[in-house]
Amino acid sequence: MARLETVSFRPQRVRVIDGEVDWAPVNHGRPIPRLPMIFWNTGDPWREANVWMLEAATDGHVDIRTVQSRAASLLAYANWLESTNTDWWDFPMQRAKRCLVRYRGHLVDLRRTGVLAPSTSSQRMRTAIQFYRWLRANALLSTTWPMWQERIVGIHIPDPTGFERTIGVLTTDLSIPNRRPVGVRLEFGLLPIRAEDRNDALKLANDHASEELYLMLMLGFFTGMRIGTIADLKVQTLDNAVPDPAARHFFKITVGPGAHPPVAVKLGVTGQISLSSLLLNRLRDYATGARRLKREIKASLQNKDLLFLTRFGNSFCQNGVNNSNAINVEMHSFREKAKSSGLNALRDFHFHQSRCTFATELARLAIRVGGSMFAISMVKRALLVKSESTALHYIRFVEETPIKEQAANDFTREFLGLVQGSEGATNGKIPCS
Repeated sequence: MARLETVSFRPQRVRVIDGEVDWAPVNHGRPIPRLPMIFWNTGDPWREANVWMLEAATDGHVDIRTVQSRAASLLAYANWLESTNTDWWDFPMQRAKRCLVRYRGHLVDLRRTGVLAPSTSSQRMRTAIQFYRWLRANALLSTTWPMWQERIVGIHIPDPTGFERTIGVLTTDLSIPNRRPVGVRLEFGLLPIRAEDRNDALKLANDHASEELYLMLMLGFFTGMRIGTIADLKVQTLDNAVPDPAARHFFKITVGPGAHPPVAVKLGVTGQISLSSLLLNRLRDYATGARRLKREIKASLQNKDLLFLTRFGNSFCQNGVNNSNAINVEMHSFREKAKSSGLNALRDFHFHQSRCTFATELARLAIRVGGSMFAISMVKRALLVKSESTALHYIRFVEETPIKEQAANDFTREFLGLVQGSEGATNGKIPCS
């Protein structure tokens, strides 16, 4: 299988000295940490894909996390090419045999069987098309037959005043529509868990998981922070906590690029997070405990102030990204333990569901205290999101849940009544009304 590796790239320029080629670093070049590179199973690099990602990373207009996301999508394409023994430049006369057309069918099959989410299959196909557009624009691929048919579609975007604007977007006949499920969808399509299941999750983590995962889940369930933010918390962040003037026994910590020290937050939002004094004191005890100090000794200089470190002294998440191999391993073991313990609600538990659970419980409390409009602003501030739409999804979810429960209960009573009435009629009895 193909593999994805990351390198620390430093721009260099080539020069010839005394008839020999020499590479010299560019004085004012911007280093790129964790630049993704794709290698085939033979060990050879996929040069065209790597140059595309390097060009995007050095452009200055594309975030490195976007480049890494594209690389992950191209890696899936590379694995499919190898598994089907297909060349990435294979565009024969027969359309059904072209590599991109076959890959599209593969993604559609994965979406239909539930292996891939609709958004994932759409994004992987979109990335492949973007890559081939770049190949064609740079004359790295010239095909006798067209790779796809292009067309322009109009997208209607409402503005704040209520009027709609139509924007023309260039698309292809290979694009996969992202057909989202009907209904209210929370972040990443995940659903919250019940309060009693949350308590079971924390007890299970406290008894059988690492101390780091237990504390991270505590922060997720009771502050709503993403894993990328939690993993980038500093010890000094806790030292700089100030009492919350609006709530007794609560403190506020500042996160984001504007905090001192800065803490990674999605979309670069700077804000404050409230946490209880009990949780803050628990984190401070961990920060000064022997377990963490042993890990700090192994850490590099830039990681020594991180609150959470792996047993090798590394960060759980690099550069504030919201995925981590270390967390994935911890969560896999956690789910396996939940299965063996009979906690069916946690069989497919994902860390981000802790954020969904926090937001749902906060929205339920805020609606009860101040109504829906107050709840929207409160959830928006707590989650550090720029748009009210994310908070509104949680409000709608909370408002619809009791209605759905009541409807389900009424349907169950009616259904049981019909069944009992049918059984009574079969036995020669008159069904009770």
